[in-house]
Amino acid sequence: MIEQQLAALLTREAIRDLPLRYCDCVWRDDVDGIINLFAVDGNFTALYEGKERAVVGHDKLREFYITSAPLMPRPFIHNHVIEMRDDKSAIGRCYLDLRSAKNNMGWIGAGYYNDEYILTADGWKFQGRQFNALHMEDQPASWND
Repeated sequence: MIEQQLAALLTREAIRDLPLRYCDCVWRDDVDGIINLFAVDGNFTALYEGKERAVVGHDKLREFYITSAPLMPRPFIHNHVIEMRDDKSAIGRCYLDLRSAKNNMGWIGAGYYNDEYILTADGWKFQGRQFNALHMEDQPASWND
């Protein structure tokens, strides 16, 4: 019983660590670190003003994050909720306040992430990360493609 509870806590902690590391990598402009948080066929989708921008796979993710870097986003996430689907997959949500180092740390947006997590041979990864932008003062140039 205690072993199962410990395993469940360690799993949740590994999953909870993904959005934290994601934000840390964004703050440090560590694109390779961001990409490593995604499964090989992982995807990122941004939804804003009825438009959807989706990228799939490490190469496309790398291109997306490199072209987004000039915005100099500095995310602050909170209220992370995790729901286990089974031993190898989960879903979650966390909320975002977004600032820009380019604009003297001024507030530039808010929204939330709907995440899908998957257990891989390399540990827990994002299978999918969907950013639902509720408000954006500025946005990456790649969103206008």
